[in-house]
Amino acid sequence: MIAPIEDLTRALARLPGLGRRSAARAALALLREPARLLEPLAWSLKAAQDSVVCCSRCGGFTVKGDDPCALCTDPTRDASVVCVVEDPADIVPIESSGAFRGRYHVLGGKLSPVRRIGPDALRFQELGERIAAEAISEVLVAVSTDMEGDATAGYLAEFLAPSRVKVTRLAFGLPADSGVSYSDPLTLRRAINSRTSIQTN
Repeated sequence: MIAPIEDLTRALARLPGLGRRSAARAALALLREPARLLEPLAWSLKAAQDSVVCCSRCGGFTVKGDDPCALCTDPTRDASVVCVVEDPADIVPIESSGAFRGRYHVLGGKLSPVRRIGPDALRFQELGERIAAEAISEVLVAVSTDMEGDATAGYLAEFLAPSRVKVTRLAFGLPADSGVSYSDPLTLRRAINSRTSIQTN
């Protein structure tokens, strides 16, 4: 394969959901119709790179000049409830569910001894600072339901125990070993509405 096509295929294959063969098909489709597909994609990627940043308060996606983001500054949202997610992309399906009207906080991942991701690598401290500075009464933990997600939720409950804030977690509806970004709006709505408290030792 020609080197530029190979490079494009390799870059596309790094995206979630695209294997090597799917990436190769996508690369060839882009090159077959550069004016309709390749050029708009290249422009959009460059625009996103230049303008999209993470909100300094919640860690979600926003654009330069809108920091804090619209979700953090919207006066109609319930500032007393903060939903903690692993990744900025997790905010999108929760918002699509229409069941949550509070604010968000992105951890930036989950605890993983195997990958050497400890508490210092995640945004726990920033959450603690927000709870001290803002009138937050409940933290809803919306992380994956795998072992690492459970460990992260447990650590978060222990970390927030001194603040006496109520810590809840999505209840039912999320499949085991899965995450928020793979859930449909109805499943998320049920999980948010039936959240439960996280018990600490």
